[in-house]
Formats: sequence, structure tokens, C-alpha cells
Amino acid sequence: MKKEKISKFNIPSGGNKRLEKLMANIRKDEVLNLLLRMSNITAIDRMGINDHGPVHVRIVANAALKILRIFRQNGIKPSLVKNYGDYGFKDEDGEVVVVLASVLHDIGHVIHRTGHEEMSTVISFAIIDDLLKGIYEEIEKRTILKYEVAHAIYCHEPPIVPLTIEGGVVKVADALDMEMGRARIPYRIGTVSIHSVSAMAIKKVSILKGEEKPVKIKILMSNPAGIFQVDELLREKIRTSGIKEMFEVEARITKGRGEEVLKKY
Repeated sequence: MKKEKISKFNIPSGGNKRLEKLMANIRKDEVLNLLLRMSNITAIDRMGINDHGPVHVRIVANAALKILRIFRQNGIKPSLVKNYGDYGFKDEDGEVVVVLASVLHDIGHVIHRTGHEEMSTVISFAIIDDLLKGIYEEIEKRTILKYEVAHAIYCHEPPIVPLTIEGGVVKVADALDMEMGRARIPYRIGTVSIHSVSAMAIKKVSILKGEEKPVKIKILMSNPAGIFQVDELLREKIRTSGIKEMFEVEARITKGRGEEVLKKY
């Protein structure tokens, strides 16, 4: 397969200097680049399913960051700040947690898809140490961050319910990479099935400040088949996110020159 790299990894830092340093470390980490490529070899080349490599983790990191920042606008603090504020952690450090977990959550595919969340957790430990170099000098902070990231990685698949805001955010963000055939329900590439038809029906996913809940997820579809992706994966991930009360979802379908609401929950 094409040798993809995460060298172009970029997300809006929002002035978060630690996040800027983390992005620089991510871009130049050769082991991480290789593991992400290997994850895609397992997923695409060997299993014939949709990708779980550099493009996916970049989309998830952007989505997770956007959700966490909307939470911040609503006064919702990361669990890192709530539980470990006496170590000096701030909202910006919660952003580091969700970005790191987003980047590393699927690397367990280098071994196998089955149980990849557990394997991703174990494989991530040494990589987290490398990626945090030059960002956190205190051993206490690095240790807490490492295991907060590991928690979010471990909980990203149902039915495991995260115990942190950051873990729930990463879990939901993982399901939002579904535009234009990028469904998170694995489907065989090149085949026609409800999975593939549904995946191709998703035109746009928007993460917005909510009207009734803190975050609104708006999904625009070209045909009703797209609801399969919403009901079979996104709904389940939100239900088992530990923060389900913070989301509202609206699925819309294009109709003529306008849109029509198909489902809300």
C-alpha cells in the first residue's frame, strides 16, 4: 500500500503551547509513523476494510479537540483538571490527553483488530513517554498524563464506559469519522452491502454548540441508508461514552435544494 505518513499532522492549537510541541513531536516520531502505516496494512491490505491510519487519527484528533473546546465554553472541565488540579493541570492539558489518545487509539491493529483497544493501550506506553519529552518535566505530571491517555485509549470501543470526560470525548470523536465513505463500522472495500451503501450516504458531519445540550452533532445524508451508520455506531458510542447527556444528534437528508430532519435524539 502507499506509504502514508503523519508528517502533515496538524490541528488548531488555539494558542496551547504544549499542544504545539506535541504536534511537532508527533510529526517527527518515526516509530509512530511506522505503527500507523502498519495499522493500515492490517486493516486495508490484510483485512480489506476501511482505514485506521494517519488520516483517521487526524480526523479524530480534530473532532475530539473541537468537542472538548465546546465543553470548555459551557464550563465543563476535563477530568484531569477536576481530579488532579492540585498538580497544576489546566484545560490545555486536557487537550493534550485527547489528542494523544486520538493519535494512539488504533495502533493495536499492528497485532490484530480483535482486541485492538487493549493492545493499543499497552503499545502506547513507551510512545507516550517519547511524545511528552520536552513538554512535561515533572515525573508526576508525565505519569498522570500517561495513564489518563491510556484510559481513553482502552475505553474507545463499546461496551467499556470511560470514567473521564476525555475518554468519552475520544470515544465519540472516533465515531464521527464517517464522511464520504469513511465509516467506522468496518466494511469490505469494493463490496455492496448495507455497510458500504450507508457509508457512502454520509455527506457531512458538523460539530456545533448545542441548543439543548452542550454539543450538537449534525449529520447530512444523501439518502436514508446513512441512518445505519448513525444508529449502529454513533448512537452506541454516545450511549456508552459516560457523557451521553452532553450530546444531541440531528440526522438530516438532502431534499431538493433543502434539507429535512430524518432523526433526532
